[in-house]
Amino acid sequence: MRDFRELKVWQKAHKCVLEIYRSTRTFPTEERFGLTSQLRRAAASVPSNIAEGCGREGDRELARFLSIAAGSASEVEYQLLLTHDLSFLDDEPYPQLDTQINEVKRMLNAFIRKLREWLMAKS
Repeated sequence: MRDFRELKVWQKAHKCVLEIYRSTRTFPTEERFGLTSQLRRAAASVPSNIAEGCGREGDRELARFLSIAAGSASEVEYQLLLTHDLSFLDDEPYPQLDTQINEVKRMLNAFIRKLREWLMAKS
């Protein structure tokens, strides 16, 4: 069992969630139960799945939850693009948030790759 708070990828994902919550405060009220909620849930899913994977037994389970987190990060990337194209998200925070979520995706993919390589070598 690992302490998820020590993982750099979790720290960056958590920071991204906080920024997304701040940025979505100005979204139209009619989107509160639509894109606002969906984007926030997908964003929170990334560090949540990292944390859950760290609480599971074994590295195979961790790799599975990291993969789920990476899928959620891709969902966030698209939802950020959509909210920007709909002019819900200004030009200022969009590039920063897009960069943050793509960095999280790169880190997750590298972590998954290394973990799977280690698991294969161990077998």
